[in-house]
Amino acid sequence: MNNLKKIISSMVLFSTLVVADTFKTNMGQLEIIPINHASTHLSWNNKNILLDPAGGVERYKNFKNIDLILLSDIHGDHLNAKVLNHVVTDSTRIIAPKAVIEKLPFKLQKMATRIDNMDVLKTMGIKIEAIAMYNLPESKKAKHTKGRGNGYVLTFANKRVYFSGDTADIKEMRELKNIDIAFVCMNLPYTMSVSSAASAVLDFKPKIVYPYHYRGKKEGKSFIFDTKKFKKTVNFNNKNIKVELRDWYK
Repeated sequence: MNNLKKIISSMVLFSTLVVADTFKTNMGQLEIIPINHASTHLSWNNKNILLDPAGGVERYKNFKNIDLILLSDIHGDHLNAKVLNHVVTDSTRIIAPKAVIEKLPFKLQKMATRIDNMDVLKTMGIKIEAIAMYNLPESKKAKHTKGRGNGYVLTFANKRVYFSGDTADIKEMRELKNIDIAFVCMNLPYTMSVSSAASAVLDFKPKIVYPYHYRGKKEGKSFIFDTKKFKKTVNFNNKNIKVELRDWYK
């Protein structure tokens, strides 16, 4: 019976990891898998991409041959050296802002390409735009200061995918155009409230939005923010925005 339980548990874990949301592009299918918190796997044109791999090595046992890693910020829920050492191969390309590269182990620093706010580069057929991410009101003492970390807009042929990183509802987000798929954070006191996230989304109007990075603190305790409220607020004001709810904390 114990062996049967182990087999079932392994099957459940594997199925959780490999369930992907798929989107058609003009150059093949884009697959996106939520992993944990902000960590996300994307696959397109035989390229495997990780955003902010963290949350423990065991979550990445079924993700092999990683071609590209994008890192947004220096905090441990976005930057984890143990996980990076597990998923990186000699052919993996790492893209990150200066502050993040400086925190990487020396071996990984040599593999990294720097990209800062407003920079644009293209690799593996993917256009990568670095978008500002920071707290409001701006302060030198803020958890996220302007210019240190990156949000990203990734263009896969005709599909534009936005990852907010750790940010408030900043003007750089509100002014985004032609976003097909957006991943937007909401977790006080680190980023922004559910209502602020909904307000920003209603401004830049992505076709599809996923709330992610929605575990924060309330009264000193870990707290899961109300993504159903986010969905209700967005769709009350704009029924054309599709809000996709996923469990990022299984």
